[in-house]
Amino acid sequence: IRESATLTRDVLEQHFNDLKGTLKKLLDERLISLLQEVDAIEQESIKPLDECQKLIEHGVSTAEDLLREGESAVHGDVGQQNEKLCSFTKKALHIQLDSLPEVPSLVDVPCLSAQLDDCLLTILKNQIFRHGTVASRPPVQLEEFVEKPGGILVRWCKVDDDFIPQDYRLQYRKSTASQFEDVYVGSETEFIVLHIDPNVDYQFRVCARGDGRQEWSPWSVPQIGRTTLVPHEWTTGLEGYSLSSRRNIALRNDSQSCGVLYSKAPTYFCGQTLTFRQVLSGIETVGQPDRRDSLGVCVEQQNGYDSLQRDKAVCISTNGAVFVNGKEMTNQLPAVTSGSTVTFDMEVVQLGPSSNEGGNFKLRVTISSNNREVVFDWVLDQCCVSLYFGCSFSYPGWKVLVF
Repeated sequence: IRESATLTRDVLEQHFNDLKGTLKKLLDERLISLLQEVDAIEQESIKPLDECQKLIEHGVSTAEDLLREGESAVHGDVGQQNEKLCSFTKKALHIQLDSLPEVPSLVDVPCLSAQLDDCLLTILKNQIFRHGTVASRPPVQLEEFVEKPGGILVRWCKVDDDFIPQDYRLQYRKSTASQFEDVYVGSETEFIVLHIDPNVDYQFRVCARGDGRQEWSPWSVPQIGRTTLVPHEWTTGLEGYSLSSRRNIALRNDSQSCGVLYSKAPTYFCGQTLTFRQVLSGIETVGQPDRRDSLGVCVEQQNGYDSLQRDKAVCISTNGAVFVNGKEMTNQLPAVTSGSTVTFDMEVVQLGPSSNEGGNFKLRVTISSNNREVVFDWVLDQCCVSLYFGCSFSYPGWKVLVF
């Protein structure tokens, strides 16, 4: 409580200090704009009046000079009097002392004033007093962490019945990192976070955005999640496939070599969910399908095959056909296309001898693809709690992520 209260105080103080600075900047900019408008009107309006004043002052100055010259002619010597009066008379005839320049009417002369009222203060006051809230409990909370190989399935739930969520936002950070990172934004209430290092603590938090709103809710209380399961990796060195840096994505390249690409180790355990996701390659299309294509699991790596459609393996072809120990089942799933997700779930259903089936180990297998699934029993002659996974594609362009 104390930690969250301290953090909330810091956030509020920083936010309102930022608002003060922004409001002062905006008010200063508005003041400068209004003052510039006053200057522009003043300069434009005063120009004709200044010109009129100059003409009047020039006429008055000329009349004063002529008056002084006439007085000098009248009071001067008799010999020079006629000459001065003649000069005075010529100047007087050329000066129009009875005319004035056109002066603008008083109603046409601007009279500037500032129009200010208190409505802005009223609006700001109402907005400020409604700005910001303090929530004692976020509307969503983290609910569950499920370990995945090289990942964590994070689930969250809504705890405020009056809150109607539109989107959720999930963030995480490594225990040694200082900043949270966005990892998911959407309407789902769970997400598998990949690229998680095993046996390392990660902090998670989630918030939500109400229906029709832009702002996010407060963050949930950060919680720590971790996985002890090593990530799934494809084995390196097979010529027909190129791998990502984390070796969890395999791309069928244009090499003429063919064969099955297996996992580096038997990292798939019964009771877990194994997921293959077809992602776009650089040409933004999947490869050409072939009946030998396969995605699935097997008891052991067997080189020399160009498909998982063999003994001691279960798989699905890109056309949706399901194979068990090399035999095609009558049930079929939708074809694998761009963006398709295929999952395998297995559980042990029998560990004793079984004379009818000819084996002593039975697994209940569920394969799901595009909202459809098939369920069957896979009978083996040996106990297997961990399995390899594999894929094989005949043509380039297929790109598969495994987790």
